[in-house]
Amino acid sequence: MARRGFPRAAALVATLFLVLAGVCAPARAQVEVRMWTLLSGGDGARMRSLVDDFNASQHDVRVVSTTLRWGEPFYTKLITASVVGAGPDVATIHLSRIVNLAGGGVLRPISLAELAAAGLRGDDYLARQWAKAQYEGRTYAVPLDVHPLVLYYNKTLAGKAGLLDAGGNLRPIVGVDALTDAFRAATERTGRRGLTMESSQSSYAIWRLWLAMLAQQNVTIIRDGRFTYGPAGAATLARISDWFTRGYAQAGLDYPASTSQFMGGNAAFMLNGVWEVPELVRATKAGTLGFDYGIVPLPRMYANASTWADSHGFALPANPGHEPSPAKVRAVLRFVTYVSKHSLGWAEGGHIPAYRPVAESEAAKSLMPNALYAQAAHDVVYDPDGWYMGAAGPLEAIASKFLPAALYGYLTPAQAVHRFETEAARLVRKRPPRY
Repeated sequence: MARRGFPRAAALVATLFLVLAGVCAPARAQVEVRMWTLLSGGDGARMRSLVDDFNASQHDVRVVSTTLRWGEPFYTKLITASVVGAGPDVATIHLSRIVNLAGGGVLRPISLAELAAAGLRGDDYLARQWAKAQYEGRTYAVPLDVHPLVLYYNKTLAGKAGLLDAGGNLRPIVGVDALTDAFRAATERTGRRGLTMESSQSSYAIWRLWLAMLAQQNVTIIRDGRFTYGPAGAATLARISDWFTRGYAQAGLDYPASTSQFMGGNAAFMLNGVWEVPELVRATKAGTLGFDYGIVPLPRMYANASTWADSHGFALPANPGHEPSPAKVRAVLRFVTYVSKHSLGWAEGGHIPAYRPVAESEAAKSLMPNALYAQAAHDVVYDPDGWYMGAAGPLEAIASKFLPAALYGYLTPAQAVHRFETEAARLVRKRPPRY
């Protein structure tokens, strides 16, 4: 009995030792990642869902997200906080602001070794978006998506205007004259507007369309600090202006009014970004839209099919004096990797995923209505590089001040472009800031 009891007692002692050792051993601390985002509305809800899903998927990293006001208020706060070492661990930014933020010392570069440790490579991302995340040969962001300008159409009104094929889809529109004729036919044959788009002063939409139409002519806006569009600048704005002065589109509409005009069935076409997709999907499911719709990439009006776009991406603020530890960087990139690999849910916001394994998956190719315009990702053009460029940047603000004035006759197209160029030239001549 004594011999048999000894091993049993020894086993109990050993088990007790292991339990006590486990209790006494320090638990691995959870790394908290603070994220600032400018994503609101549906995009904000989808990002919150991704954050919640990531936090629930593991226990080593916890992301805490704070939403700030979109546009210049977000970037002003990000710049101010980052340069004094009080910025977040990661921020969602527009890739069109990379030159401004990376060149100004606001962002910390991400090394290839850090990306590789997280299981990421540049080849994993769409080439155009990955290139836009670079500055002076270094990576400053991980792309999340691309969101281009597209053409929405009301199938009921387009059908009355004779613009649909036998399958009920928009017949190809090639050439600026053909697009103008489509807007005219829809206006004349339906009694509704042929086109709606945001066109009020302070609107960025006219700038985006103007940039795309110039790019389709292989014309650049600015290069080496000089405006390069020449006569094409005024001529292209005149083509846009004609749609409004002829009554095909209504001038002066702000963003909510322009989208409401289309959603209410009072315009055959809408020029807008893909971010309106979720509202159309929601209204269709709810049975409140009142018509079937379609979407096509921005039509090829000139030599090529270029369309304006921007992209969201994840970037690490520099925070000088409070630089992130290697463990914090690993935690941030672990979250970024998770979002990249689960970005099909993000695509439900209308965006085209930048992560190629998702973008090129069968699930993404069959996702509707995204599949109708997915090819646009290969034809996108961004704002020109420059510290003054990008989403809600100072040059866009100047453009939005003058270009829309040509639509409602306050200025001629030539005057509007001249006023834009004169005011913007003072900005372009300034030295790039180092914040």
